[in-house]
Amino acid sequence: MKINVTFDMTPEEFRKVMGLPDVQEFQQEFFNTVLEKMRAGEEGYDPMTLYKPMFNESMNAMGQFQKMMFSMMSGNGNNGS
Repeated sequence: MKINVTFDMTPEEFRKVMGLPDVQEFQQEFFNTVLEKMRAGEEGYDPMTLYKPMFNESMNAMGQFQKMMFSMMSGNGNNGS
């Protein structure tokens, strides 16, 4: 048996129904603070420093995915490494 339920609501209505906090103001304040520090040239707030951890993690994730795919293609997918 398959049952489909559709709700027609905005993201704001969904957030309220789920009881999630409204963090839009906090996000905007945080973004403005980071933007001010970037414009002022404050140390540690240049774009490359801010995004470097994300780049490193995404590259690590890609490498792990490639290892997993090569392992599966070679028939060693169940060795856990």
